[in-house]
Amino acid sequence: MQKQVAVEDGLFSWTAEGVRLIGGRCIDCSNHIFPHQPGCPKCGSAEVVKVELGAEGELWTWTIQGYPPKAPPYIGEIGERDFEAFGVGYVELPEEVRVEARLTENDPSRLRIGMPMKLVLVPLTINNLGEEVMTFAFAPKGSDNE
Repeated sequence: MQKQVAVEDGLFSWTAEGVRLIGGRCIDCSNHIFPHQPGCPKCGSAEVVKVELGAEGELWTWTIQGYPPKAPPYIGEIGERDFEAFGVGYVELPEEVRVEARLTENDPSRLRIGMPMKLVLVPLTINNLGEEVMTFAFAPKGSDNE
């Protein structure tokens, strides 16, 4: 089995119990932020602590990405023939924040606003060390991708 590595250190935690996004919570106004950053964009406070965000939420809105992203800043070089459309959406984590993320589903007939979603890891690319680079995505809750 290939070694798996995170696309970016500090973006998510990854244990046998599952994956969690690492965000921030402002001590002064309780605003949640993703990804974590040292200052609060809502109140300007520098008192932001790291927190693990919820792993389930609701699809707030979505679209289908029908063309390959440009590299850089995106990782990998995807040829037009190898590209497969993918879903992109905002998932609302209750009492926390809306997270923009890749979706595991790319069939528009299987996506609807308000549907329950669960955080998962998906392969992104293979790095120059031969390691499988993993990133986070949201899958419809109860789907095969969950």
